[in-house]
Amino acid sequence: MDLPLSVLVMFPLLAAAAPILAAVAGRVVRIPLVVFEIVLGIVFGPAVLGWVAPTDATEKLSNLGLCMLFFLAGNEIDFRRIRGRPLTSSILGWLFALVVGVGAAWALAPTPTAGIFVGIALTSTALGTLMPILRDAGELRTPFGAAIIAIGAVGEFGPLIAISLFLSGRQPGVATVVLLAFVVITAVAIGLAGRGTHSRLTSLVTATLHTSGQFAVRLVLCLLLLLVALSLLLGLDMLLGAFAAGVIAKLLLSGASPRDKEAIEGKLEAVGFGFLVPIFFISTGLTFDLDALLDQPLTLLLLPVFLLLLLAVRGTSTLFTTRGLPRADRRAAMLLGATGLPIVVAVTDIGVKSGDLPAGTAAALVGAGMLSVLLYPLLGLALHRRAPGGGVKPADRDVPEIAEEG
Repeated sequence: MDLPLSVLVMFPLLAAAAPILAAVAGRVVRIPLVVFEIVLGIVFGPAVLGWVAPTDATEKLSNLGLCMLFFLAGNEIDFRRIRGRPLTSSILGWLFALVVGVGAAWALAPTPTAGIFVGIALTSTALGTLMPILRDAGELRTPFGAAIIAIGAVGEFGPLIAISLFLSGRQPGVATVVLLAFVVITAVAIGLAGRGTHSRLTSLVTATLHTSGQFAVRLVLCLLLLLVALSLLLGLDMLLGAFAAGVIAKLLLSGASPRDKEAIEGKLEAVGFGFLVPIFFISTGLTFDLDALLDQPLTLLLLPVFLLLLLAVRGTSTLFTTRGLPRADRRAAMLLGATGLPIVVAVTDIGVKSGDLPAGTAAALVGAGMLSVLLYPLLGLALHRRAPGGGVKPADRDVPEIAEEG
């Protein structure tokens, strides 16, 4: 893997600078860390200063970072808390968004095929991006946080299914069979992982947790790469395997003590958010086609249009899930649910490489995703704080209340 000196120097510097800038800006307004990582990539990349350029090596590391982001999202989800009405209504909401999104995209995109790419992108929710924001705000275990997790889980997994079915280059029937094969393999793995306490595995995890063995971390990374490889082998999107690996890993290590679970989670987040995930977001800025976005005034106009469509398509679909929550929380969930970037980047990359999606349209869509990450969580959490009980945290309320009809 050939890494130029500029990459070896600039990537660590930009990754270290991003949280410093976020902390300084946080004195005035809280801006998600990923915004600084992306903006730094744009400023120091080919689009502006040209101090660092993407390479094949950075692309591979970026893909690994994206996989890790989806793994961490899958690993964070506790399906016991969102099962039943929250999960079912989130699925119905996402299907609604898919129909509306593709319909709206066909009116804007140059071709029907391009419309499918745009429509799928508009249905995404950046759960991996929202998780740290919800955690920092203390909302992971609140009814509001559980609703957002249900919306985000479907908003990440649903588009991956759609990509595998409609954008894989296969006939829909063949794509469905291949996808079902992956689902069966994954379901068996989930069933085995969720059976019993795995006492021998847990003992080995505990014995090596604070040694150079680090069996838990090695096992998790092995599982991640194996399922990503399986996805690629079957011609599916690699993120499908990464997300499934997160779910399986959570079940596999569920027998560990709370203290060990916390330690494992910290180590995985260190690998992900401390190393791999920043590479993905910085690379997103490096590869952002600013020239294509600014080349035509009409293309630039698409950016705010797509930003509003994310809210109109994906945001309104969250209303299926948030029945029973205060009105301010429902509006906040619309904004958080409309936050989308990683899936947008993945979908547009496929579309541009296949020649089905114009570079300008892709740049406008990615730009809208960037702005959604900057604006929507900020506005959404501000609205949530105004809701009755908006400051309530896990010690005061129990998560299952989201299942109640108001």
